[in-house]
Amino acid sequence: MEQSRIFGPFFATMLVTLVVWIYMYAVRIRFIRSLGRGVDLAIPGELARLSPPEVSNPSDNLKNLFEMPVPFYALALYLYQTQQVDAAYLAAGWTFAAFRALHSAVHCGINIVVLRFWLYLVSTLALWFMMLRAAAAWLQG
Repeated sequence: MEQSRIFGPFFATMLVTLVVWIYMYAVRIRFIRSLGRGVDLAIPGELARLSPPEVSNPSDNLKNLFEMPVPFYALALYLYQTQQVDAAYLAAGWTFAAFRALHSAVHCGINIVVLRFWLYLVSTLALWFMMLRAAAAWLQG
């Protein structure tokens, strides 16, 4: 299998991060402009205190995209470097990327927490499968 195929889900996950980042700032800037000049956003935590969920959720989601995706990026690079990319890793990588994208869409949109949880769980199980499989191969190695 072409080892570089692991970069499909790698860059797809990065693209999700970019889209959430752009969306977060679009929503946040619009909200800040609606506040007027009487609000002192230099006070620590003031923006967070004033922000309704439709403003704070994209920010929270962006933070999420720097949690579990980080080990995914490291693992994808490891798999590529060690020439271990195969169909199972690729399927798990795309599962991770797809369910992270769905999780972000729900978190930034309708924010049904139970649905968000299940989407997060599926993505994370795909990542743990990849990590445990790679670790087992390394230990046998």
